[in-house]
Amino acid sequence: MDKTLLSIGHGYSAQALAARLVPQGWRIIGTTRKADKLAALSETGIDPVVWPGADLGALLEQVPNILVSAGPGPDGDPVLNELHDDIARAAPHLRWVGYLSTTGVYGDQDGDWVDEDSTLAPSTDRGSARVEAESRWQAIPDLPLHIFRLAGIYGPGRGPFAKVRAGTARRIIKEGQVFSRIHVEDIAQALDLSLHRPLPGAIYNLCDDDPAPPQDVIAHAASLLGLPVPEAIPIDEADMTPMARSFYAESKKVRNDKIKQALGWKPSFPSYRAGLAALLASDDDA
Repeated sequence: MDKTLLSIGHGYSAQALAARLVPQGWRIIGTTRKADKLAALSETGIDPVVWPGADLGALLEQVPNILVSAGPGPDGDPVLNELHDDIARAAPHLRWVGYLSTTGVYGDQDGDWVDEDSTLAPSTDRGSARVEAESRWQAIPDLPLHIFRLAGIYGPGRGPFAKVRAGTARRIIKEGQVFSRIHVEDIAQALDLSLHRPLPGAIYNLCDDDPAPPQDVIAHAASLLGLPVPEAIPIDEADMTPMARSFYAESKKVRNDKIKQALGWKPSFPSYRAGLAALLASDDDA
């Protein structure tokens, strides 16, 4: 197997995957929009390139595996907008293509469960853009596409502890609100398994086993730190940005049975309690 991966939009989740693959002898070519990030990315053992700018069309003729982390913007999917024809030409020769999407494609389910066969009913512009992007990727003939719908991501550098310590964490209460989450290392594990067992056309939800109200996560973080639990604030009284408030527009619990059965995936952090404890123990809690 040719252990080369082109990582387009080499961000948080992709970097966690690279940390698993590089020690296995993989070559990772990762794109970034900013030249000032090249040195830091290079230190992680990948070959960084600036894109837009680099000729990814030429690279697509050489690499067998592609991970797409770049999300859609106001003009749609930035990768397909620039590289659709190149990807379509390369499709028959590619071995694995992974697209990182979001469970936001399911929209608001009033706290009910969803799985990969649930109707896509996005309730935000971001979710609608993801549905459109998924459809465009799926429409490319012969593309060995794997779609990963990610729940709310947390992990090193993205835990709640810093805000709890600073006194800026808030427990915003909306009756019946529940979210699913996923530790970034469990995303990396799933992508690693999929790369070693391609199943073109597969769609997987990636989340832990314990969907929970967001205020419970903040309260547990405070208890782990031995600090007072932040005061509860009803959502109608909360001062929030439109972006922050949009996250409370959707309530659902996400099932992950499919990837467990297909790939033998088992989350290392099956609950936010396990994930937060590990972050605190490793000091990766910024």
